[in-house]
Amino acid sequence: MLFIVSTPIGNLSDVTLRAIEVLRQSELVLAEDTRTALKLFSRHSIRAPLMSYNEHNEQMRISQALPMLREGKNVSLISESGTPLISDPGYRLVRECAQNQIQIVPVPGPSAILAALVVSGMPTDSFIFQGFLPKGEGKRKTLLKNLAECKKTLVLYESPHRIHKTIKAIAELLPAWGIAVCRELTKKYEEVIRGTVDDVAKRILSSEPRGEYVLVLSPKGP
Repeated sequence: MLFIVSTPIGNLSDVTLRAIEVLRQSELVLAEDTRTALKLFSRHSIRAPLMSYNEHNEQMRISQALPMLREGKNVSLISESGTPLISDPGYRLVRECAQNQIQIVPVPGPSAILAALVVSGMPTDSFIFQGFLPKGEGKRKTLLKNLAECKKTLVLYESPHRIHKTIKAIAELLPAWGIAVCRELTKKYEEVIRGTVDDVAKRILSSEPRGEYVLVLSPKGP
């Protein structure tokens, strides 16, 4: 079987008992970041064989994992944090397994999307997850305009080195929308800043970017 295993987004205690059991029993664990995986393995006494799996070596790893899976061995896939395949590599492996009649089993757990949504104060009955916005300014603005027409809660990911550009673009187009900027979720310096886009943008742009960000936006205001 191929197990898609969710792992902590920060706090190493945020892992399910089932995830630990599955990883311990795996004959191979494919990890987006082996250094992060080793920290989790050390914390929970997991000794399964570990191999890197990222966008650069994805096809090679698939060719290595498929024979094991065909032989009836258990392989697990984990991302650097959270649920695999969500803005992370992995769907090609899942697709190959599905086409080869290999059973695929989800092991649910932490998700930065859901963690940010439930603390944002924004409507959660219907939302759009966009992931990372395009790098190009023109494409970024066009996408934001299209998303704004849906009038639903919007969830975005952003890295520290791009957060200022993204906040500026959002402030230009959606200044009156509500926003919750969630930073370092479940970690020591966890922070959630809520308000209108216009007000929150001033705070974000005047501070030094640190950690990974999840942005939750709503046309219904803060």
